Amino acid sequence: MTYAGLACVFVALSAAVALFATLRCGLTARWWLTTGGTIAVLVVLTVVFDSLMILTDLFRFDESSLLGVRLWLAPVEDLAWPVVAGLVLPAADELLGAREVRS
Repeated sequence: MTYAGLACVFVALSAAVALFATLRCGLTARWWLTTGGTIAVLVVLTVVFDSLMILTDLFRFDESSLLGVRLWLAPVEDLAWPVVAGLVLPAADELLGAREVRS
């Protein structure tokens, strides 16, 4: 499996969790704007720090498993993980918080 294929699976699952949280907890546009802003910051930080780590040769990617698109030195597939974290963590917080309120 390629990095992009694996990333797509996790992004789809995290989007499903966020959509479920939206429907279950009635999340508003403000929540989505805040979550989107958080994801944007995480993506920028990932590009900067991944590029610096690649530049200093701390790790390498199997080039045959990459799409070839890069932002600075970071492969675009590596940006899926901040998107996943930015969607799942706030959605899980809302879902778990909603469960505590009902108890």
